[in-house]
Amino acid sequence: MRLLSVTATLLLLCALSPLARAQAPAPAKACALTAVAGEMHELTSGGRQRTYRLFVPPAIAGRAQLPLVLDLHGSGGNANDRAKASGFEALAAREGFAVATLQAVDARWNVPAASSRPDDVQYVSDVIDHIAARTCIDPARVHATGFSGGGRMSSLLGCRLNQRIASIAPVAGLRWTGPCPGRAIPVFTVHGLADTVNAYEGHADRGAEWVESVPEALAGWATHNRCQPKLLQDKQTGPLQTLRYGGCSNGAEVRLARIDGMGHIWPRAEIDASDAAWQFFKNHPLQ
Repeated sequence: MRLLSVTATLLLLCALSPLARAQAPAPAKACALTAVAGEMHELTSGGRQRTYRLFVPPAIAGRAQLPLVLDLHGSGGNANDRAKASGFEALAAREGFAVATLQAVDARWNVPAASSRPDDVQYVSDVIDHIAARTCIDPARVHATGFSGGGRMSSLLGCRLNQRIASIAPVAGLRWTGPCPGRAIPVFTVHGLADTVNAYEGHADRGAEWVESVPEALAGWATHNRCQPKLLQDKQTGPLQTLRYGGCSNGAEVRLARIDGMGHIWPRAEIDASDAAWQFFKNHPLQ
C-alpha cells in the first residue's frame, strides 16, 4: 500500500508539472543597453521635427536600468555646444548614467510658456519616451538641469512635469513657475551674486522672464514642498555659501549654492556644478 501511495503521488506531480510550468511568470526581457557616443536623434513632437543629443556610456554591462539626466542649453545655445560646456557626458561615463542634451526651437526655450511657441514641456516628455523605447532608463531617476534659459526651462519642468522628473538643478536660472500641481520636487540651484544677466536680486526689465529674485524663487519652491519656513545658512568660509530649507515633504529639500563674485557662468572653481547636480540627483529618486 505504501508503494502504491508513493507511485500515485509521483504520477500526480508529473501530471501537474506542465500546468505549473505554464502558469509560471515569463522571465523579464533584457534591457537594450546599447552604448551611444553623443549622437543627434530626431523625433516628432507637437507636429514638428525636433532633435536632441543622446549619450549612453559604454561601461554599462550588468546594469539593469540607468538614470537619465536632461541637460538644457542657455538662450542662443545648442545641444552640441552645451554637451561640451557642461561635461556631463564625461561624468556620465564615470558614474554610469545616460545624458540627453536637449535642443530648443530657434535656440530659445518657451518659458514663460506662450501658446504661439512650441510646447517644450511636451517635447521633453516625448524625448523621455523616445529614449525609453531605445535604451534602458529607470523611470524613477529622470532629472533635469540647465544653464540660464535652460535653468528657467528646467524650473518649468519641475512644475509641469513633476510626475516624470524626479528632481531639478537649474544653474543661473531658477524660477518659481507656480502654482504647480502634483508632488513636492527636490530643488538644487547654483547662482552667482555678480550675475548681471540673470541678476540675483531679480526684477529685471524683461517682462515675465526674470521677475522674482533668486531668494523669492527659492521660497516659492519651499512653500510648494511644504518645508519649514526658516531659510537656513550653513557656516562656511569663502565665496561659496549654502542656503537651504529643511523639513520638506518627502525629503524634497530646497537648496541654493550662492557664490560671491561669480558672474553668469557654469561654475567649475568654487563648485563643479555638473558634479554637484549629479550628487544631488543620486540622492533624490522619484517618490
